[in-house]
Amino acid sequence: MSQRCVTLVGPMGSGKSAVGRALAELLGYDFVDTDDLIVRRTGKTIPQIFEEHGETGFRALESEVILTLEGSLSRVIATGGGAVIDPQNRQVFRRIGHTVYLKASPRELYQRIKNDANRPLIANSPNPRKEIERILLDREPFYKKADITVETDDLSVAEVADYLLDEMAKRTAGDG
Repeated sequence: MSQRCVTLVGPMGSGKSAVGRALAELLGYDFVDTDDLIVRRTGKTIPQIFEEHGETGFRALESEVILTLEGSLSRVIATGGGAVIDPQNRQVFRRIGHTVYLKASPRELYQRIKNDANRPLIANSPNPRKEIERILLDREPFYKKADITVETDDLSVAEVADYLLDEMAKRTAGDG
């Protein structure tokens, strides 16, 4: 299989980090989570960054971190849910490899994240389900630009990782 990167995109709770770790292990690649890189760089949690700098400040940090991934090989990269909004980020994702959209229904996303305090976009929302629907509506056109889409609602992390491994092997075979 090629050494190109695999970048996972999708909304919060779609499984980017969990699937990313599993897929990286299957591929023998390094796993990188852009949120973790931001936390290491700033010494602050994601909610702290949102509180101090707002979403705009967070997105600027996110784009800086994503630019550092340019030229990467053999990595599975989990991105923040809004990383796809920035066209520069999407260009980096495309240049370094395959982009995968982990798609999940608003109902499933809510079930997965309803008790997670580290989700600043919904933490203070009076109606988290509606906020998830709004976020999906805004970002779906960007998520759909991914090379591969997989619906994750009824699949385990291992099933999604296995599916992606098979799908990428088919695409790599088609490239050669």
